[in-house]
Amino acid sequence: MTGRNNNILIIAGALVAGILLGWLFFGGSDDAEIHDHSSEVGQETIWTCSMHPQIRATEPGKCPICGMDLIPLESSDVMENPDAVQMTEYAMKLANIQTQQVGNTSAERELQLNGKVEVDERISYTQSTHVPGRIERLLVNFTGEQVRRGQALAVVYSPELVTAQEELLQAYAIRNTQPELFEAARQKLRNWRIGENQISRILESGKATERFSITADVNGVVTEKLVEVGDYVERGMPLYQIADLSKMWVLFDLYERTMGMVEVGDTVNFTVASIPGENFTGTINFIDPIIDRQTRVATARVEVSNTDERLKPGMFVSGVVSGNGQTTANGLTIPRSAVLWTGKRSVVYVNQGTASNPLFAMREVVLGPLLGSAYVVQEGLAAGEEIVVNGTFTVDAAAQLAGKPSMMNPATATSAAAQVDVRQYLKQGKHDFRSRVSEEFQQELGALLDVYLQLKDALVEGNEEESLTLTGSFAQNLQQVNATGLTGEAAEFWQEKKRFLLQHSEEGMTRTLEKQRENFVYLSEAFIKTLAAFGLQNKTVYVDYCPMANSDKGAYWLSDVAEIRNPYYGDAMLGCGEIVEQLK
Repeated sequence: MTGRNNNILIIAGALVAGILLGWLFFGGSDDAEIHDHSSEVGQETIWTCSMHPQIRATEPGKCPICGMDLIPLESSDVMENPDAVQMTEYAMKLANIQTQQVGNTSAERELQLNGKVEVDERISYTQSTHVPGRIERLLVNFTGEQVRRGQALAVVYSPELVTAQEELLQAYAIRNTQPELFEAARQKLRNWRIGENQISRILESGKATERFSITADVNGVVTEKLVEVGDYVERGMPLYQIADLSKMWVLFDLYERTMGMVEVGDTVNFTVASIPGENFTGTINFIDPIIDRQTRVATARVEVSNTDERLKPGMFVSGVVSGNGQTTANGLTIPRSAVLWTGKRSVVYVNQGTASNPLFAMREVVLGPLLGSAYVVQEGLAAGEEIVVNGTFTVDAAAQLAGKPSMMNPATATSAAAQVDVRQYLKQGKHDFRSRVSEEFQQELGALLDVYLQLKDALVEGNEEESLTLTGSFAQNLQQVNATGLTGEAAEFWQEKKRFLLQHSEEGMTRTLEKQRENFVYLSEAFIKTLAAFGLQNKTVYVDYCPMANSDKGAYWLSDVAEIRNPYYGDAMLGCGEIVEQLK
């Protein structure tokens, strides 16, 4: 019994010793594994949707919006702009979203036009009768017939002409005693376009002719027949419309939205459906200054030679207008596919992130003319910025689902004027027309500046009524600025800035101080660019900037003193801001 107990003790001791030895040899590595595992738990993986990055989950699953599988969110995916839409590379490939940098690229102006061939009005003639009477016979009785000058067109029976001939014969008999009467009778026949040869034949025959032929006054083709046999006609009534078809007009329709894109001197390449495989070229030499009230179109005219008479009046043509020039060196162009239209606004999506982690934010832009497949950007973008050029609707849809500023919800979106950095604009010196403007124009801008500075001071003081009145005064003074002498690009720049300033002058006429200050952001930046482009006389103003204004987006304003007096916050943050530039 004792021996059995001893064996049990030996076995138990060996078991305990084995456990101790195992702990000594393997316990340290167990602790290390536990530590590493704890570290992994601390870095918990976040799962998101490639199409809806606003979705966040602590474990894999399905997107509650689109049902796609959630993917791990990389640690670098941080939303730098709360208004931007974040998309992964996978989502961009899936939606076929493509981006492109904005640059100063040249683009030829191209516009598709439709029109038709018409008769040249200058060589179209209305053949009228000079003899009153009844049409006895038509010698040219269908349209399209070729006629030559002097060719008989119709035969007219004229009782009045018979009477006039008898008067001539009677006067001829007493011509020696009453030569004046004889000459008056001759002249009466001449007034009816009766030639001297016919008069001589009447005198020689001694009989009145009852029927006279009406001859063509010009060469050409009969394009319209206006009388029938048996019709009674008076002197001057039209018989035929005759046109010379050796030269033709091609009249292209210009709708209101495209009138500013076509100029006299532009080249038109056009084709005619009935002459396939052949291209025609012409130059616009006239644009109708009047729009048709019914069709709402004007016409651009091209003159073409038609000696072979292949072009027929009424033929339809399709053409492409190409401008003589290209975009200016400072012009920015973007593809048509990059732009979303929302009535009055035009928006694009700008990538504010990186290629691997794109962040797309909506941006309002001001567009110029359409050049082929690209628009000229007047405001809203800077060279080098990256925009979406394919899949813009997809990005906008993602913004709408995420509650971000979008095409249909621009409540928090900034305007084009606010997006363009004024300091960068002034540094680039994109527009400098100071050498082209008159002193009178600069003086008027100076007077407008005085009203602006009063408006700024009213906003600094927080005076709603006074700022409202001064906003109206600013608009009134702006309307009275005389831009006489401005031409070309300078005139276009002024008109564009004037429209923008008037728009925000009207929008700023509200009795809410907050709205007045909000609108002052856009008014100020447009006015800064105007003064930088045209200059001032004997004045120096400071360009001030507050990074906290305009909902932390930053805002500029002008001041005639070096002291910072913030019009966007007033007494709340009167000294917030800095001087960033001077305009002299």
